[in-house]
Amino acid sequence: MIPAYVPNSAAAALGGGTPIDFGKVCSDGRRVFGDGKTYRGFFGGVLCGILAGLVEIWVWSSFNLTVLPRQTLLSVTLLAAGALLGDLAKSFLKRRLGKERGESWPIADQYDLVIGSFLLMLLIYPQWLFENITLPIAVWIVIITPLLHRVVNIIGYYIGVKEVPW
Repeated sequence: MIPAYVPNSAAAALGGGTPIDFGKVCSDGRRVFGDGKTYRGFFGGVLCGILAGLVEIWVWSSFNLTVLPRQTLLSVTLLAAGALLGDLAKSFLKRRLGKERGESWPIADQYDLVIGSFLLMLLIYPQWLFENITLPIAVWIVIITPLLHRVVNIIGYYIGVKEVPW
């Protein structure tokens, strides 16, 4: 999951600039995604996730760490892009529900990256998903994801990358 965990933090750190929705609003009068979702953040986040995945590939092959899943360039790209696509989908739904940027939405805030990355993987590379995400690993992901999310957001808040610590 490293290639899926890295992009959100990287997008927050590298973001800014042109919003993905170009400031447009839906028929409900609310922004499509909001100012927090930018092209620079999206592509920078995906690139950082891919780089983290390439490091994972190198570690796996250099040290024969078969405890790690066997990543490929395609798997790390799908995990990284899927994580931020999941975040975009969640932002779209948050706006439709009238939630503001930065407003907490428990469960959705923690698992959007997991759902997005797994759905993209399921659509494009299901073989990798079913070979690598076993039941014990899925349980581990369900447990560790909200813990990592909380810790990383607190750090991001204290270093000034995030406006709220959740």
